[in-house]
Amino acid sequence: MRWMGKAIRWIPMSLVVLMLVSGCGGRKSSLLLERQARGPMEEESKVAKPRYWTLNPVMQTLVTDKVEVVVNHASRTYLKNFFKNKTIFGSYAGANPYFAEHLVFYVKIANQSDERIRIDPSEFILIDDRQNQYAMIGTDYVTAYADARAPVSTTTRGLLSDIRPGYFGFSLPVGRMVASKPQGRFALLRQSSLQEGYLYPGVTHDGMIAFWNPSAQVTTLRLLITSIKTDFNANDEPRKALEFPFQFSVDNSKK
Repeated sequence: MRWMGKAIRWIPMSLVVLMLVSGCGGRKSSLLLERQARGPMEEESKVAKPRYWTLNPVMQTLVTDKVEVVVNHASRTYLKNFFKNKTIFGSYAGANPYFAEHLVFYVKIANQSDERIRIDPSEFILIDDRQNQYAMIGTDYVTAYADARAPVSTTTRGLLSDIRPGYFGFSLPVGRMVASKPQGRFALLRQSSLQEGYLYPGVTHDGMIAFWNPSAQVTTLRLLITSIKTDFNANDEPRKALEFPFQFSVDNSKK
């Protein structure tokens, strides 16, 4: 028996096919089994559906205590052009890593104060006018969704093409089955996402944040860039937390 990157022999072909069909893409990540909105249960079936968004205004800026926050709705066209930028992403530049089930915003935070601040994008909230609120979804959620959508047949064909007959039966390239996974989407998500941490005076940080799509029936959305911590004491405890509310109207005539 030989291991990773080599081959495992004497596996019957029928078992190989069964392993590929049942083991690859056959089970959703537990992240995708969570409720995708915090709100009435009857609303859950209406969220996280594919949708083209038209939000107004597209870009907004708010300033509080010398902290400036800019929010720009990142449409599919915006994302397509952004992720193709080789100046930013180099060899990883390519297709938009988000899906039509995601509502994405570009956020820029500039610390123009004389003190450090701390941001935590996981605390940002999106609220619709149908009694739902949405937590930001991170890289793990988008990656899990990409894995769930990957066609099993594509994986199966690729692996079957590398199976070779041997003395004890067929050889299965186990290294390809468990270790070979495209990193382009993951790299783009990691490089472009807004990151948690301190911003010292004079520092500007920007990046993408994403949410599951609200229902197609919404007419207004509120994005809360919240819990930006400031004024730290000697024990590194913040005395103040800032909130930046952004209001968007939804144009449902463009779908």
